[in-house]
Amino acid sequence: MPKSKTVYICQSCGHEQAKWSGRCPQCQEWNSLAETTLRSGPSSTPVTSGSSPIRLSSATSPAAARLQTGISEFDRTLGGGIVPGSVILLAGEPGVGKSTLLLQLASSLSTLPTLYVSGEESSSQLKLRADRLGIETGNIQVLAETNVDSLISLITPNSPKTLNSLIIIDSVQTLTTQDSLSASGGYAPAGTISQVRECSQRLAQVAKAQNIPLILVGHVTKEGSIAGPKILEHMVDVVLYLEGDKFHSFRLLRAKKNRYGSDQEVGVFAMGERGLQEVKNPSDAFLSERLTSAPGSVVTATMEGTRPVLVEIQALATSTTLAYPRRTASGFDYNRLNLLIAVLQKHLKISLQNKDVYVNVASGFRVTEPAVDLAAALAIISSVRDKAIDPSTCVFGEVGLSGEVRKVSQSDRRTREAEKLGFTKIISPETVRSVAAAVAAARKVS
Repeated sequence: MPKSKTVYICQSCGHEQAKWSGRCPQCQEWNSLAETTLRSGPSSTPVTSGSSPIRLSSATSPAAARLQTGISEFDRTLGGGIVPGSVILLAGEPGVGKSTLLLQLASSLSTLPTLYVSGEESSSQLKLRADRLGIETGNIQVLAETNVDSLISLITPNSPKTLNSLIIIDSVQTLTTQDSLSASGGYAPAGTISQVRECSQRLAQVAKAQNIPLILVGHVTKEGSIAGPKILEHMVDVVLYLEGDKFHSFRLLRAKKNRYGSDQEVGVFAMGERGLQEVKNPSDAFLSERLTSAPGSVVTATMEGTRPVLVEIQALATSTTLAYPRRTASGFDYNRLNLLIAVLQKHLKISLQNKDVYVNVASGFRVTEPAVDLAAALAIISSVRDKAIDPSTCVFGEVGLSGEVRKVSQSDRRTREAEKLGFTKIISPETVRSVAAAVAAARKVS
């Protein structure tokens, strides 16, 4: 007979140990260890394989059978559409628009039936939101269910209600199964490590066996990571994050993991009264409110996957009486800002030890690549000297500790995107070799 044992599992990282402690030794979270009963032992039924190995060369490729959702930004992030049988995990902050995006996705698949399983809202609440957003709901089947065993019975081959298009689970943290027990002998509550892991694994197995694409909505913790064990991200094929600032309308759909395409692609949306709208030209949208004659404003070209995006880097340097000047970055790496300030003070003799320095990426965008270093450095210098840079100038390049400007990837694509939007002066590693030379080039056009 299978034996059971009691272990303590961290609800934040999934770490297991035999004894309880107030703090998880793996992730250092307090009061996160929960008592859980695990069953182990040999199975009483013989195990037989229902399939046989085949040559990989003879396997059929599903690349040509990708499901086009009708939302091009969503398809771009996935690498060209949804692969049949794939499991997609969509995460994001509360209220960022995950459910709205998935309702629009289900509506755009007008010729295919879609099952929307909601564990957080009733059918009438979903209908109310769909009416508010003006979403066509004729092809969407709604199920308010949290029992994963009942859900699986609907998508098995023997079920008369089998669906063959798309299944959306909102959210995976609300699902439960009777086979997951707590240490007290009852069912483990929804959202615990054991429930999330068991429910996700069962759904993934059924989705792949029936070749049905499955989208799971995942909650995030206060640190911004997906709630539940890391194994949840390992079990799925694609991990998507919907990011956005609640004070701005733009939403970015980023792929953190993608087994069927690039994990560097980004889809851009704008939140409006009618839900999320695709932004076909992000560069033009991000620069629409730019003041062309303001000191401390520089346009840079950053790469988001295979797409060049032009954004505005803003800097403000102002005198301070504090013993330790403030350095603040929004949408820009804080450590990178300190590095640039040190380079400017060392090699360009710009005095910043008595100035507060603030750097911001306009429109709530966040840049991570070092190719925007040169633009941030010129924005700081422009603010210090109170001289605006020519609005027709686009700047990009990585800054080294010796004050040199290093080459960046896909410079030609960045240049073409800038020229397409009317920028006639490009300051890049191809035109300058040092920050001092970049300052001189910017002075000629300012």
